[in-house]
Amino acid sequence: MTNTLQDAMFQQLKSKAIFEQAKSYAGAYTDGVMQRDVYPKDAAIEDLEQFSEPMPVHRGDASDILSLLHKVGSPATLPTLGGRYFGFVTGSVIPVALAAKWLSDVWDQNPAMYVLSPVSAKLESLCQNWLVDLFGLPKNTVAGFVSGSSMATFCGLAAARYHLLKQAGWDVNTKGLNGAPKLRIIASRQIHGTVIKAAALLGLGVDSFEWVDMDAEGRIIAENMPKLDERCIVIGQAGNVNSGAFEDFEIICKAARKAGAWVHVDGAFGLWAAATTRLKHLTKGVNLAHSWSVDGHKTLNAPYDNGIILCTEPDAMVNALQLSGDYIVHSPKRDGMLFTPEMSRRAHGTELWAALKYLGKDGVDELVCGLHDRAVQMADELRVAGFEIMNEVVFNQVMVACETDDITNQTMANVQMSGECWAGGSKWHGRQVIRISICSWATTKADITRSCRAFIDARAMANA
Repeated sequence: MTNTLQDAMFQQLKSKAIFEQAKSYAGAYTDGVMQRDVYPKDAAIEDLEQFSEPMPVHRGDASDILSLLHKVGSPATLPTLGGRYFGFVTGSVIPVALAAKWLSDVWDQNPAMYVLSPVSAKLESLCQNWLVDLFGLPKNTVAGFVSGSSMATFCGLAAARYHLLKQAGWDVNTKGLNGAPKLRIIASRQIHGTVIKAAALLGLGVDSFEWVDMDAEGRIIAENMPKLDERCIVIGQAGNVNSGAFEDFEIICKAARKAGAWVHVDGAFGLWAAATTRLKHLTKGVNLAHSWSVDGHKTLNAPYDNGIILCTEPDAMVNALQLSGDYIVHSPKRDGMLFTPEMSRRAHGTELWAALKYLGKDGVDELVCGLHDRAVQMADELRVAGFEIMNEVVFNQVMVACETDDITNQTMANVQMSGECWAGGSKWHGRQVIRISICSWATTKADITRSCRAFIDARAMANA
């Protein structure tokens, strides 16, 4: 690095001009985000070509770089901070959590070891304790903080694989999988694709899955499960990805524990129901599982990059995920890398802690139940307008259909083009549906009514 470059960056830190510039752009973005169309305009997307260029040879101008990001990048974003984006399961972000992320980004901490970041270790420890209490999980539950619920699922299945094979007398860390006892994965066909991907990455394979029939809402029919044994990993869902339905965890978990099987709960967005008063009944018995994957972004509205793996078998977690090296400095306090596949990673726990501290138990309850209330409102208003609601709205998911698949698909396309709101599609019991996920703290009663009007107009266009 030349002195010229080094001097330039020292000056940027000292003057703070580029940070003030970024702050002003962020303020301009949040000022208009609630009123924007819910999908970028074609012109904004076309303008992204301004980013296309060969890798520069010479050093750029920091202010110009930020300006380009704001002028060209900001209009091409999806305003998921607002209240009318219902695609996938995408939450907004709590303002104080976003501000905490900014501060944490400036700290630039690596929570792999306590010695690398005492503050990160402390905040992760608090988040672990608070989440265990909030969800009503066993006191010996440990948490790993990862990039999202996909990675959390990977970690849960890795712990299950290690534990079950160890119980069978096989150390997968030393022997690998060649010749290992075969594990069985028991799941419904409505499981999220990330579970299948995690199993493939772990060498378990799709052929390890044994599929169980579902009821009309997408829940496992417990009495139809195959005979379980100590080689089984049972996958349950706290929130079916389409319908939002919850398994009968009490029956499933008790049967699995009696057989010596492991239960992993995909609770990416639905486990948060356990933290409420009105919806807690949906998760009855979920505490009897062995591991849970959950996302801080989808329902809690923490910033992205906030997956959490929770597990009642700390030894299995650590042995499945930790790395070793002569240079590693272990501590009697929390070393975050013991509970994640990564060593170097962002300190996710900072903004998660900020969100939980700001909301408190009452605030989490109000937030989660509020999402459910808006989903019920959406279903009620669309039903009155003549749409078919395809699921029992138990949480935050609403599935909508029109008279035919063609009209449903065209209605969805018209909604997406309207700029009023955005929702994606799926298939449910052989029919095309529009899948609506209410995940933003910013969604108001007025947003729902406005969005329902967009659906009505879109269907009229489809029928024209």
